Amino acid sequence: MVDSIPVHGACDARFTKVKELFQRSFDSAAEIGAAVSFVLDGKCVIDLWGGHYDLARTREWECDTLVNVYSTTKGMTALCANQLIERGLLEIEAPVSEYWPEFAAAGKERITIRCLLSHKAGLCGIRAPLPKNSLYDWDRICEALAAQEPWWTPGDGHGYHAFTFGFLVGEVVRRVTGESLGTYFRKNVAQPLGADFHIGLAAQNDSRTSDMYSVLIGNKPAPTSRSGDPAPSATGPFAEFARRMQDPTTMQCAAFLNPPQDRDAVNTRAWRGAEIPAVNGHGTARSLARVYGALARGGEIDGVRILKPQTIARAATEEAAGPERLFCGAVPMRFGLGFVLSDETHRYSRLSPNPRAFGHAGGGGSLGMADPDHGIGFGFTMNNMQASIVSAGATATALIDAFYEALN
Repeated sequence: MVDSIPVHGACDARFTKVKELFQRSFDSAAEIGAAVSFVLDGKCVIDLWGGHYDLARTREWECDTLVNVYSTTKGMTALCANQLIERGLLEIEAPVSEYWPEFAAAGKERITIRCLLSHKAGLCGIRAPLPKNSLYDWDRICEALAAQEPWWTPGDGHGYHAFTFGFLVGEVVRRVTGESLGTYFRKNVAQPLGADFHIGLAAQNDSRTSDMYSVLIGNKPAPTSRSGDPAPSATGPFAEFARRMQDPTTMQCAAFLNPPQDRDAVNTRAWRGAEIPAVNGHGTARSLARVYGALARGGEIDGVRILKPQTIARAATEEAAGPERLFCGAVPMRFGLGFVLSDETHRYSRLSPNPRAFGHAGGGGSLGMADPDHGIGFGFTMNNMQASIVSAGATATALIDAFYEALN
């Protein structure tokens, strides 16, 4: 145990237990620096932050501290695509090649926008070996994806597109709007809502951006994959996935290790400044809670509308369910049109106690979530990578459960 670390911010008296649990996450060394926010029916009822930017605890986490949220970014990317569907600029049953003609190569001419958004395209990883750091080369990645044959028959089951989801959806957004995904998101979501979330982080924000750390409870280093996710165990449900990760001919290796990337790439200016719309969003818990708080109440908050209720309902309708392919059946995941749908029956897919909740978790423990039945928007960000690959981390899950307990 360490000396009690101050927690700052505001918390409605009904949710004192949430604040206590948040405090405990620092005192137990489960978290280094973190923030949590809940919006309830359009009102922010919890906005807390605490801990530090660094392991030495020399600089305190602040109200506007930014941090990389890995796959929690996918929810923001999905939101952009669903806006374009709502505006009639994208048709969910149209072939991707209608917007991106080069994509029709290698048997992909029938892949639809619906298929792309629901992780059914069979393009989890790039087969052709790519040079180190080409993850930052948008055109190179998109050209490789356009030329590639799918790993499985598109539409025949789903597999998590860990990195490629952002390039695939982002390129469609670029072809339709003429703007990069990050630019479109900034103009049409972040700025209207006043949400401090960025896909492609400007250098002037580096001073308030925390590094990420791979430190488990007890401050024991954890091995990581290129994505920064704690490496899966060679035993247990992820054993087959771990085995395939060692084989460069597999989809699993291609998804996480091609192109090669340094372990600490997430803490570099190159990573922060690039647009990798599946994994390199930087934001605050408050920004996630505000975006999802709008989605939880029909798409509008404080007079700003980002989606219509019917668009949200369609986006949160199940498109794919059950064990997915990338993790070799170890993770049953439910997808709507880009959003993960909560599954109370399995810990890897649970976002909240309400099965109608939707959103997206990020490797290491971050989470953004909307519960339309209770009008809840939630955001959790942190700089300590816990043993969480695609699911909500232990801290976020405990905070959500405590919130619902107090709400009921």
